[in-house]
Amino acid sequence: MSVYLQLFWEFFKTGLFAVGGGMATLPFLHDIGESTGWYTQADLMNMLAVSESTPGPIGINMATYVGFTVGSSHGTAGAVLGAVVATLGEVTPSIVVILIVAAMLKKFRDSRYVNNAFYGLRPASTGLIGAACVAVVLEVLTHVVSLGTSEGGIVNRYALDGSLFNGQGLVLAAVLLVLTNWVKPTKNLHPIVFIALSAVVGVVFHFAGV
Repeated sequence: MSVYLQLFWEFFKTGLFAVGGGMATLPFLHDIGESTGWYTQADLMNMLAVSESTPGPIGINMATYVGFTVGSSHGTAGAVLGAVVATLGEVTPSIVVILIVAAMLKKFRDSRYVNNAFYGLRPASTGLIGAACVAVVLEVLTHVVSLGTSEGGIVNRYALDGSLFNGQGLVLAAVLLVLTNWVKPTKNLHPIVFIALSAVVGVVFHFAGV
């Protein structure tokens, strides 16, 4: 039972402090993976790819994915319970905050303190999303790997695993950029087409050992 309580608590904190949407949850998820050992940074990027490709908010999809994966060690029922618990942990803070805001908005919407609080949240949100973007770029387009933080530290350490750039990732990103912006027959296609094609390329590369 302790693992489910931990799942709820970790994702409760994520849902409470990840201001700025789904991508802002990535720094928190990175920290969860390092502190619990539930998944690696590479696993996190795979979860992100699946969560981006499936319907629904990214943050909630990620919570469901992690909960299911962690709970799977206790069988199918454990996996489903883990998914539910992690998802509830993720959404509970938002529900509580929305209810409080809805109850107090009429009274405080013109408050200078409320306006200043929201103004102060903007750089925090920008920083979280920026950190998520950096993490994705490093993992997908380079061979720079995260070593986590030193004991008692707050800044991540990184190391180079082989050559600097990931050739496959760069080529795929360049091809997608060209097809979605400058090739007339393809640039107006629905994004799901490019998601599906990228998934096919990934599967082919995997089985080809590339």
